[in-house]
Amino acid sequence: MQQKSKLFLQALKYSVPHLGKCMQKQHLNHYNFADHYYNRIKLKKYHLTKCLQNKPKISELARNIPSRSFSCKDFLPIKQENEKSLSENMDAFEKVRAKLETQPQEEYEIINAEIKHGGFVYYQEGCCLVRSKDEEADSDNYEVLFNLEELKLDQPFIDCIRVAPDEKYVAAKIRTEDSEASTCIIVKLSDQPAMEASFPNVSSFEWVKDEEDEDVLFYTFQRNLRCHDVYRATFGDNKRNERFYTEKDPSYFVFLYLTKDSRFLTINIMNKTTSEVWLIDGLSPWDPPVLIQKRIHGVLYYVEHRDDELYILTNVGEPTEFKLMRTAADTPAIMNWDLFFTMKRNTKVVDLDMFKDHCVLFLKHSNLLYVNVIGLADDSVRSLKDGKLVPMTVFHKTDSEDLQKKPLLVHVYGAYGMDLKMNFRPERRVLVDDGWILAYCHVRGGGELGLQWHADGRLTKKLNGLADLEACIKTLHGQGFSQPSLTTLTAFSAGGVLVGALCNSSPELLRAVTLEAPFLDVLNTMMDTTLPLTLEELEEWGNPSSDEKHKNYIKRYCPYQNIKPQHYPSIHITAYENDERVPLKGIVNYTEKLKEAIMEHAKDPSEGYQTPNIILDIQPGGNHVIEDSHKKITAQIKFLYEELGLDSTSVFENLKKYLKF
Repeated sequence: MQQKSKLFLQALKYSVPHLGKCMQKQHLNHYNFADHYYNRIKLKKYHLTKCLQNKPKISELARNIPSRSFSCKDFLPIKQENEKSLSENMDAFEKVRAKLETQPQEEYEIINAEIKHGGFVYYQEGCCLVRSKDEEADSDNYEVLFNLEELKLDQPFIDCIRVAPDEKYVAAKIRTEDSEASTCIIVKLSDQPAMEASFPNVSSFEWVKDEEDEDVLFYTFQRNLRCHDVYRATFGDNKRNERFYTEKDPSYFVFLYLTKDSRFLTINIMNKTTSEVWLIDGLSPWDPPVLIQKRIHGVLYYVEHRDDELYILTNVGEPTEFKLMRTAADTPAIMNWDLFFTMKRNTKVVDLDMFKDHCVLFLKHSNLLYVNVIGLADDSVRSLKDGKLVPMTVFHKTDSEDLQKKPLLVHVYGAYGMDLKMNFRPERRVLVDDGWILAYCHVRGGGELGLQWHADGRLTKKLNGLADLEACIKTLHGQGFSQPSLTTLTAFSAGGVLVGALCNSSPELLRAVTLEAPFLDVLNTMMDTTLPLTLEELEEWGNPSSDEKHKNYIKRYCPYQNIKPQHYPSIHITAYENDERVPLKGIVNYTEKLKEAIMEHAKDPSEGYQTPNIILDIQPGGNHVIEDSHKKITAQIKFLYEELGLDSTSVFENLKKYLKF
């Protein structure tokens, strides 16, 4: 190890413990904490994607993404800055839109794995892992590195690629649509590339090069959705593969992250509210890792490195926004959602009226704009509940008249501090084209407004998310967006908790509901510690097995526990046979209990009562959610149109432009 690096880590070892003492004794916010210890925080994250039209090719946009990083201070005053740059940004945005309009939209898909390293771009072409010289990436000149068909998997695809520092090896993580299990292959790059090794059940992985110029692959092993073990391996003449870290607390999850300068590998050990980071020197990867800060309940932190200094991002102190904003002011085609919904200190929600005439359907994780925006409009309406402003985003045609008579599809999630997905989907586009209103409710429990927004919607505050959803729908109706008889609601996974709860408490607001892999039996699931995720998710839902307060609170909103004989909207549920995240048993039990309650209510119906349709569509496979399933998409759209009594002819004709039937 270099002497400079030794001194740095020695200093780190003795100075970092003070960090924990400071956390416990002083009231710090993330600004003065970072300034005092490691200078100001700067982080950014790259995700490259590929947009494919008739033949898979690398998008020019995807390969040339400028990126900048901001802290919350950079947006003060945010409104003035936005107004100043809006006109010139939108001029450039119009140019990008015009370019997108000239490109064919039929039969496209999005491939997530693509990476540029050295003079090459590595990506998936058909069933092969390939690479092209950067300047030839849009041509048919590429080198096949590995044929995925050799793995004998059903329709495999690559979802992550990492290239060794000097390009002797490339590692790729491969999975299928019907399973979350991933296989990591290592390909030796030579005149005749060949697979050197493969590891099953790999979650995260990164390369480093040791002091002897040997490539070392670090990877985490995932079993039953739990990731606790870290391995390191070498290849060629000096093959090694050893486990060197195991997390013993089953409620924590381990993942690897390589700092932007590739100098340090961080081992991140996290649950929903607490984290701990260990540092491995990339120059001496065989040395024991160094602990940055021992885990303290409620303290989350992340680590970056530059010029022998650590940059630490943390939530310590008063509840302020700690997510760093990502934008690209130099490229207006890359619109920044975090810019729209961010909180400044002592400030409410950013005003969106400036974007009123433009609809931005945004691919959040790639920062790429793929949508043709002609004919759409964006309004921001906010619902006031319990003194909280709840942001919503509404999409509809600009020339729509009498919106009160238009069908409405409401989206919600509200869990785990995750933002509600608003990425471009073909079915969403065709619904808007066919006159639908799409509304996205960013309720408490999600991550749109930072850590406090999540904290206000978890554990014994879950009912806040339900109150927000109800208020959002009532506000939409009150402002002239549709009406209950034309209102539908959709969610997946944990979003099913709020949807199922609303169906129990306020079914009169809805006509139909679609759910995918929904979490509906919260109480029984969280009391079963043999399930893969129960222990990991105690910080989100509570521990009903040992805490009577948590148990009683869950009973108040759990969809399964609160089914009763009453009117319900029609409900279409898509479930997956071998889903490890949301057990099929809970969904089946919910469906059976719901049908029994509906039959009981139908014995003494009110005048004009129509029995709702309850459909459970069980799909084969073990994946949690299959986003691109054409069968699922068409079944859900057909269900919505039939329940609302609408003609679906045009919507399916338009959908054929995007999907192969």
